Amino acid sequence: MDINSFKRLFLPLHPKLFRIAWALVENKADAEDILQDAYYKLWSRREELIDVQNPEAFCVTLVKNLCLDYLRSAHANRHEEEITEVVTLAADSSPEKELEATDKLQLICRLINRLPDNQRQVMKLRGINDCSIEEIEEITGLSAVNIRVLLSRARKIIREQVNKLYIYEHER
Repeated sequence: MDINSFKRLFLPLHPKLFRIAWALVENKADAEDILQDAYYKLWSRREELIDVQNPEAFCVTLVKNLCLDYLRSAHANRHEEEITEVVTLAADSSPEKELEATDKLQLICRLINRLPDNQRQVMKLRGINDCSIEEIEEITGLSAVNIRVLLSRARKIIREQVNKLYIYEHER
């Protein structure tokens, strides 16, 4: 595959791939880095791509997998710290309330990170990025029913774990 064929086939997908990466990693610079990695991988395997039946689906899967790899890495923990900082600034001026809000948020972030991959991804897209069900469908390839089930299960797990923890602390 020559450079013109490559550009004609893959560059029109850039806006969609960027939206997917940005929705998953929640950071423009990181999304751009992931896309750069994706284009590098595509270019270095360009001769094998001739056999790909659906280049768009192939690229979406590649970007999604690169994003999931990134989220599993140490870089992804930065987001938890950013959320904590925002909540701390938005909380009442009482130091006790700020500390309690920060502790709750950190607990919920840790619980979200312990969820199975598909539940965690859907939970972050819906709860943190405020993506619509339709946008999540496009990003993940899941049906609306599956997304709602995953959200429901994830919320239930987090709610049960938070309640269990608070009941345990009140009994002590």
